[in-house]
Amino acid sequence: MKFGIFVYPDVEPVDLATFGVLSMARRAYPDIQIHTIAPLKGEVLLANGLRVIAEYGVDDAPAFDVIVVTGGAGWKEQVKNPATLAFLKARSRDTLMTSVCTGGMILAAAGVLDGKQATTKCEVIPPEISPLLQMKEQYQQISTVHTSVVDQQTVVTGGGVTLCIDVMLHLLKTRISPEVANETARIIEYSRAWQANKAALPPIES
Repeated sequence: MKFGIFVYPDVEPVDLATFGVLSMARRAYPDIQIHTIAPLKGEVLLANGLRVIAEYGVDDAPAFDVIVVTGGAGWKEQVKNPATLAFLKARSRDTLMTSVCTGGMILAAAGVLDGKQATTKCEVIPPEISPLLQMKEQYQQISTVHTSVVDQQTVVTGGGVTLCIDVMLHLLKTRISPEVANETARIIEYSRAWQANKAALPPIES
């Protein structure tokens, strides 16, 4: 299975746990491939100075089975980036689209979440406004839910920050196998946290 991790300026480095979970999952399922995509190919400056190299830009990205849109303060620029929105909208026709944290706001702006249930980051430091509340107010065609993961078959959205780990484990469970997901959770020492999060914020699947 081929995953593309979509990054952009000012992504929070914690959201690179999406890549990290898949990297560890390859120990249980070596057929996983992981690549990075950005609005422009090359170096991308994430929040607080971390630099990553995107293998592909939106103009030369190959086909993927899954595209994962990461979150971070830069989402506010990406929702105004025509190239990003066009890329995500076009790929949503034949690719499983996934967002973690405020990456959900970018999918919302691209129209990918229209008519669907979705979630995004909820917890903030005042006076910052909750992105989940912003999604509810700005995109009324989306049914917002405060939970860990919302799986709408062709689109999967996740809650904030470290729930990106739960989203990736959910993808491994539902798109590969429960055995691969459980083994990955075990080797990253996240089994108890995953179960606790599912109990507190139950995933929604339809």
